[in-house]
Amino acid sequence: MKKLLLSGFEPFLEFPINPTTEISNSLNGQTINDFQVIGEVLSVDFQKSGKQLLDLMEKYQPDAIISLGLAAGRNWITPERIAINCNDGPVDNNGHKPNGEKIFEDGPDGYFSKLPIYQIVEKLEEAGLPAKISDTAGTYLCNNVMYYGLHHFDGPTGFIHIPASHKLAIEKKMPSWSQDDLLQAIKLAIECL
Repeated sequence: MKKLLLSGFEPFLEFPINPTTEISNSLNGQTINDFQVIGEVLSVDFQKSGKQLLDLMEKYQPDAIISLGLAAGRNWITPERIAINCNDGPVDNNGHKPNGEKIFEDGPDGYFSKLPIYQIVEKLEEAGLPAKISDTAGTYLCNNVMYYGLHHFDGPTGFIHIPASHKLAIEKKMPSWSQDDLLQAIKLAIECL
């Protein structure tokens, strides 16, 4: 059976809940579309997160990788089109704040997703779940992990941002989806592999 490495992130910044943690934990061990899902949660740390992904790749030897991140304020599930070779943004969970530094000095400026992003959006919309392709994964940890995956992995790999869960929205007053709908959306995305 093929293996899918599905990564989420721990809570970060002003967000005490990260719905990607629950998705990764919920789908861990499940079989979806002939893929055994291996769910893992990454730290929000510029010095560690990408290396954690590489360690998990080495440990599990996956056939595909989907990384998930929270895009608080978005209303749609958004598969990311591109990762750029840049770390920037607010501080991470260990207080490090990069200033536009390259992720890999010798790396290309960007990598395009190796996930079937158009098919994912179409499948989600057919299921009544709002989705669209995003042209920027930002420059924070989501972009960092997406770039690491694309730099080191030849198979299907990429990144999907998700909206806040209702549980987080109660804390932060923002657009949100039910955790069940978020979970269903990622299952449908996996079915597109």
